[in-house]
Amino acid sequence: MTITSTFSNLSMVTPMRVTKVLVLLLFITMGLEAFGQSQAKVFYVAPLGDDSWSGTMASPNRNLTNGPFASLERARDAIRQLRQKGATPIGAVTVLVRNGTYRFSRTLRMSSDDSGLQSAVIEWAAYPGEHVILTGGKSITGFQPITDPAILKRIDPQCRQKIMVVDLKAQGVHQYGEISQRSSSGIELFCSGKRMTVARWPNEGWLHIANVPQTGTKRFNEGLDREKRFDGVPVGRHYGRITYDGDRPKRWSAENEIYLHGYWTWDWSDAYQRVHSIDTVVREITIQEPHHNYGYTTNQRYYFLNILEELDSPGEWYLDRNKGLLFFWPPAPITEGSVSVSLLDEPLLSFDSTSYLTFSGFTFEQCRSNGVVVTGGSHVLLAGCTFRFLGNEAVVINGGTENGVQSCDLYDLSLGAIRLRGGDRKTLVPGGNYAANNHIHHYSSWVRTGQYAVFIDGVGGRVQHNLIHDAPHEGLYLRGNDHLIEFNEVYRVCQETGDAGALHTGRDWTWRGNVIRYNYFHHLLGPGLHGVMAVYLDDWASGFTVYGNVFYKSGRSAMIGGGRDNTVENNIFVECAPSVHLDARGLSWASYYFNGTYPELFEHLKEMKYQEPPYSTRYPQLLTLDKGNPAFPLNNTIIRNVSYGGRWIDFYDSNAFDFSVVTMRDNLIADTAICRRQQKDKKGWDTYYLDIDRKDGYVLYTQADRGIKEEFRENTFVTGDPGFESLQRHDFRLKSSSRAFALGFKPIPIDKIGLYQDSFRRTLPDRSVKEFE
Repeated sequence: MTITSTFSNLSMVTPMRVTKVLVLLLFITMGLEAFGQSQAKVFYVAPLGDDSWSGTMASPNRNLTNGPFASLERARDAIRQLRQKGATPIGAVTVLVRNGTYRFSRTLRMSSDDSGLQSAVIEWAAYPGEHVILTGGKSITGFQPITDPAILKRIDPQCRQKIMVVDLKAQGVHQYGEISQRSSSGIELFCSGKRMTVARWPNEGWLHIANVPQTGTKRFNEGLDREKRFDGVPVGRHYGRITYDGDRPKRWSAENEIYLHGYWTWDWSDAYQRVHSIDTVVREITIQEPHHNYGYTTNQRYYFLNILEELDSPGEWYLDRNKGLLFFWPPAPITEGSVSVSLLDEPLLSFDSTSYLTFSGFTFEQCRSNGVVVTGGSHVLLAGCTFRFLGNEAVVINGGTENGVQSCDLYDLSLGAIRLRGGDRKTLVPGGNYAANNHIHHYSSWVRTGQYAVFIDGVGGRVQHNLIHDAPHEGLYLRGNDHLIEFNEVYRVCQETGDAGALHTGRDWTWRGNVIRYNYFHHLLGPGLHGVMAVYLDDWASGFTVYGNVFYKSGRSAMIGGGRDNTVENNIFVECAPSVHLDARGLSWASYYFNGTYPELFEHLKEMKYQEPPYSTRYPQLLTLDKGNPAFPLNNTIIRNVSYGGRWIDFYDSNAFDFSVVTMRDNLIADTAICRRQQKDKKGWDTYYLDIDRKDGYVLYTQADRGIKEEFRENTFVTGDPGFESLQRHDFRLKSSSRAFALGFKPIPIDKIGLYQDSFRRTLPDRSVKEFE
């Protein structure tokens, strides 16, 4: 581990969050014995420190014979030495790291030897008021104008004087990583605190596959026979080739290692594919194996990247991996330390069986791997930290109990932000791991799908008070049991995808006991096929409670996709289309999950031994799957909700299942559009699986239809505002005069939703209604 930085005086740095470490520091510097100075131990780390010093001084002494340590590893080892000596009760230790950038060439590893006690947590913190960066990157210098005539010939004449080149091998950078289908991009380039873009065409937006040839020596994918969008060809069927429009590739040299990035068949699955060859005569691309899992389909989106000839705008770069030459069009003049690349291909920080330790106030950045990985242990807290410019998920918590991420800022991430696993699914013992009060945004910038603000798995996890926004795909994904998702605000996710949810789960009957309450989902719009859902209980998700949430302009807001035993209660829906969705997919287009073709639902049941405790006693509804048809979406309850300004409910597969068995009562419905469902005379499968928003073959019932009001007679219909405090200000609290309260509606604690101030988060983001209009 090496360190490069310039040490700054305390008076010269910008103030940042003040933690409880400041209180400890105050007592120490005042020499108050009553505080227990003889018991507490403080170590310091600073860029101008020395690992041979004691580490007990915040700054070097005048003679430069003693002062802080130079590395975090040395501070860790000093604490281990205290444990070995037994001189200090382990845990009564604080490490304060001074202002600067600490460059890691390997992971800082913590183990059980680095644990504190419940009564004396070990504190690692940025020195109060100072900015500490832990990075896996390396500064790059020595950029020069291009002089090689062969290279200049490949570049647009208007761009030649703007592009610089540097030899990375000459600066000790030899490992560049590879662009893979759905993981890290390998080496990344940063300039002036921003991630740069691999040279691509087009510079913005997408191309569309002109055609997928249906001839060749080998068919790599049979495709999905039930969906034939073009020329009767099953989506995804291919022979390893696609065609394109135009003649742009004629400009490109065969020396490029060209890649394609696209949504190849479904708008919820993207991948990077290596180009094997391009036939510019017939405009055909042969794609190198391995191919995308779902094949290639005509008219799907993609673009080309990693092409020197397309380095034609500020911020773009291209790396010749064979020669180690980096070509870059800097968006601003290059200054000392302004350009860097990511090198470290392992986590910056890891905890293995560590307990009672807090890491606060640090910035983790420019690593090809994760920022922090926590494995096992308990009560490890990452607080008040910033995670950015990382090539893999920022924080992974894998097992243990009560490990958490709190009051952190996570943004500009290549993949996802936080992954939480914990608890034992077979015994239903909770893990209690959590993500709370985090601001998570602009993540999933490289792999655009399947990367989440929070991925939660296991039993008894908590996702609370997070602000999540601006992402191409989903916000949260949930697996497991008895999780609590509450007081989060989620908006502007799923911006680039379709058939996606702000919160997504499904395809396992045993994931039960999960509560989604008091969240605010708003301004969701997915451009892809099937659009966006807010709470997406996909593919037979069952036993969920969706209570007390606010949905505003959030698409298909509460979607029950064939599951059972779900409750949608006491929510507010404003301008949603629809507010609630129910279908019986297991009786129609997805019946192959029940006829033995895809038995995974039943395999999951057997794996969890659902007929025995604890599942049989905790979730007795599972036992009803053995009675009657398990594909029936039984025991769903929709009660005491308020819906205004959109469409109340959609029923799909209504000719295959009698939805009158759904408990739907005491809802206050102020929508003009009430219900959308298939025409009663339509035969065969309900075709919403082809396009959920198609109008042909469906009937829309409105407030003017007496029949639908009679059918939904246990609900109350009104016209106009159902009693909001202020629609104009997006204040969706209900006035005491609202008729909803007479139906049993309970007030939602809207003022508690989102981020809060604590010792690690001293300020909150500025918010305005204008931001969303």
